[in-house]
Amino acid sequence: MQTDRGTGSADKPTRRRYRILALIFASVVINYMDRVNLSVAATALSGDLSLGPVQMGLLFSAFGWTYALLQIPGGVVVDFVKTRLLYPLILAAWSTATVLQGVAGSFPGLLGCRLSIGVFEAPSYPCNNKIVTAWFPESERAGAIAVYTSGQFVGLAFLMPLLATVQSCFGWRGLFFASGAVGILWAVVWYMVYREPSEDKGANPAELVHIRSDAGTAAPAAPDGSPAFEWRRLAFALTQRKLWGIYIGQFCLGGTLIFFLTWFPTYLVEYRNLDFIKSGYMASIPFLAGFCGVLVSGFASDYMVRKGISREIARKAPVIAGMSLSMGIVGANYTQNTALIIAFLALAFFGNGLASITWVFVSLLSPAKTIGLVGGCFNFIGGLSAIVVPLAIGYLVKAGDFRPALLFISALAFLGVCSYLFVVGKIERIEADP
Repeated sequence: MQTDRGTGSADKPTRRRYRILALIFASVVINYMDRVNLSVAATALSGDLSLGPVQMGLLFSAFGWTYALLQIPGGVVVDFVKTRLLYPLILAAWSTATVLQGVAGSFPGLLGCRLSIGVFEAPSYPCNNKIVTAWFPESERAGAIAVYTSGQFVGLAFLMPLLATVQSCFGWRGLFFASGAVGILWAVVWYMVYREPSEDKGANPAELVHIRSDAGTAAPAAPDGSPAFEWRRLAFALTQRKLWGIYIGQFCLGGTLIFFLTWFPTYLVEYRNLDFIKSGYMASIPFLAGFCGVLVSGFASDYMVRKGISREIARKAPVIAGMSLSMGIVGANYTQNTALIIAFLALAFFGNGLASITWVFVSLLSPAKTIGLVGGCFNFIGGLSAIVVPLAIGYLVKAGDFRPALLFISALAFLGVCSYLFVVGKIERIEADP
């Protein structure tokens, strides 16, 4: 017998949640395209506008200033604004700021655009996590997170050479125009397609039962007349040791990622003497490695959970192993062979991907009604790496030597391993009433 909702039978769940996951995946690809396009344009842009390493470091980090500072407010907004409305609005806004980078003709203009992109991308990852929490049961959640997180790796693996080619044909301004236009169009698609599970006619009752087969459903909307924000909830999110363990770990995980999103193409072109087009193709290899790492991590982690293996191993082991591998980035300091340099960088980024299921801990540790807020705090601390790391690298490489920068990235990965080993503790939901 057919149901009124969806196309599946009454006793067989439909698979609408995977269509929603595809929406998030594509949005993450666009999100990271608009973060990384500046790094692709950096060499030509800095030459045209006469910008030095410290100024480029400031531009690379500017996104992180507003992105990090607005994570907590963004998390609050995510808890109380419908995702169908919020996501396309922020997507269209940051894409418009991307287009405006192509118009900017000075350092202050570019700085303002990068700050604006950080403002509007701030709620995006708390939003992603809320959507996955609403659409997937806990037993499938790490895999879902792995799929959408892989968008930042696989998208960039294929986009790096494409973006380099677009810039070669149309200049760095054309690069910003093209990437911004894609995001504006996708915002329209998102609004037309996305619905909450209970409102989506493509999800049958059996799929809704499957989604709700655990207690970790999305944070409920605030009832009418209740305050949209309470300071005690923020105090709760900032005073739990378990949560600080994942916050610190996210900062360290972000250190490796931010290097690849900002200074990596410049490292290949200016410090390893690869030509611009070739560097675009070489840069894709670590991103493909990261893509493999994040998929291995997510699906292996969910498989272990289904087999009854403890969360201590199933959830934490991929993160600890991945950050340990990321420490290997320092090996690139000890060879002049291009293939070995790329191999060390690919190993480090495979590790970064392996560790990138960390958003699952937000769902596992947080009380349900603070998932957005804790996600905002989590991404706020993690987002600080987007401020600190590009600036630190800009100062570390002023003398023309990139080796201290890679040592710095390796040390951050080591700190992340220590945080998950010694600070997070047992993986269980915090039961205190926030």
